[in-house]
Formats: sequence, structure tokens, C-alpha cells
Amino acid sequence: MTPFAQIGILNTIAPLFSIIGSGTLRLLGNFGAMAIFFSLAFVNIFRRKQLHEIINQIFYIGARSSLIVMLVGLFTGMVLGLQLFYTLVKFGSVGALGSAISLSLVREMGPVLTAIMIAARAGSGIAAEIGMLRISEQVDALYTMGVDPVRYLISPRIVAAIISFPLLTAFFDLIGIFGGYLTGVLLLGTNAGTYFYRVQSSLNMVDIRGGFVKSLIFGAIVSCICCFQGYFCHMRTDSYGARAVGLATVSAVVLSCVIILVADYVITSFLM
Repeated sequence: MTPFAQIGILNTIAPLFSIIGSGTLRLLGNFGAMAIFFSLAFVNIFRRKQLHEIINQIFYIGARSSLIVMLVGLFTGMVLGLQLFYTLVKFGSVGALGSAISLSLVREMGPVLTAIMIAARAGSGIAAEIGMLRISEQVDALYTMGVDPVRYLISPRIVAAIISFPLLTAFFDLIGIFGGYLTGVLLLGTNAGTYFYRVQSSLNMVDIRGGFVKSLIFGAIVSCICCFQGYFCHMRTDSYGARAVGLATVSAVVLSCVIILVADYVITSFLM
């Protein structure tokens, strides 16, 4: 290969490596900034006069998300019951239906689907609300009045998410197991006693604890990402104003869902 050909190849590849490198550095910088942002918000959790706002955010993130979480949990359990029944029939193991449904929900599907649902419903609202406060200069007004915006806006939402996610995960698991009962027992004729015996005997405290650990971590992830995207939407380079708020909201939901799945794999690797 001639030197001129080598130079031509390098000139072709160099822009690609430049794009990959700049994107990687930007991603690492964003994660570092997010970690510092979460640390500041977490420290401010323990300041005074936080309880009232924390209760308001628990109502918004937890109570107002409960209906959609339970609805998704019900149909997830029903679909699992339907699919697993016809799979287990092939191996003559229909009696293990309760074990398969309960372990699938408690270990994996409950924490993950609950986190994704809350990110889609409450996380998008959090990012949009904080983003509107930012572009309307209300965050700057808090600075002017001597109020720490991170303590006032971010910390209560992080606490509320950490509290709400495990509770809603428990609701999801219970409703999902009931949905599996509806399909497997009432519709397909599996013995009810066998179903609930398998649910009770197969679930250990290790499985339940692992699901709650995941939900706690997912709550911190979703609240931090959504608050971060809304709080710094004015610094976006791809847009400004109301459009920046919309893009920040979309980024918050998409990034939350991706990080939830990545974190689920990492946590499961440690818990197994």
C-alpha cells in the first residue's frame, strides 16, 4: 500500500474516531456531573423543613402512579400465566406455574416494569416541571431569595422516589401474582391450592430482598436523571426555550429506561 493510500485511509477514519471520542468524553462528563448533582441533592435531604414537600412528591410520584402500575401488573401476570401454562404443559410441569410466575415477577419484571412505568408517567412530569421553572427563571429567583434550588426542588423528589418505588413494586408483584391466578387457575383450570402453595414455597427472603434493592436503586436513578435533565435544560446545545424542555423530557425518559435495563443486569450479576 502506497503512502498516499495510507494517508487517504487515515483521513477517512480519523473523523469517525473523533466523533466516537468526543461522544464518549461528553457521556462521561454528563455522568460525572450527574453523580455530583445527586450527591448534592442527597446531602440536602437531611436539612430541615423538607417533610411537607416530600409528602407532596410521594403523592405525585407514588399515589398517582399506583393505578397504571397495578393495571400493568395485572395484565403482565395474566400474560405470564398464559404463556407459561402452555410452555409448562409440554414438559408436564403445570404445577410449577405459581413458582414460575412469582419468581419472574419478584426477581425481574416487577422492579423493572414498575420503574419504567413511573419513569414514563412521573419522571417525564418531573423533568418538564423543573425545566419550565428553569427557562422561566424561577430557579434564578430562588437563588436571589437565598433559597437553595437543589434542596428545595431536587432533594424532596429523590426521597419521594426512593420511598415510592419499593411500595409500588410490591403492589405490582401482588397484582401480577393475582393476574397469574386469574389466567392459570380460573381460565385454564390449574389447581388453586397448588398454585398458591408453589408461590409460597418458592419465594425466599433473598428473592424479595433482591427485588426491593433493585427498586431502591431504580428510584434513585430515575429521580436523578429526570431532575438533572430538567434542571440543566437551559444548557442544551441542540435547542432552547420550550423546545429544550421537550427535548429534556424525552431524553429523561429514554435515558432512564436504558439505564434501568443496564443497572438491572449489573445488579442481577451481583445478586446471583
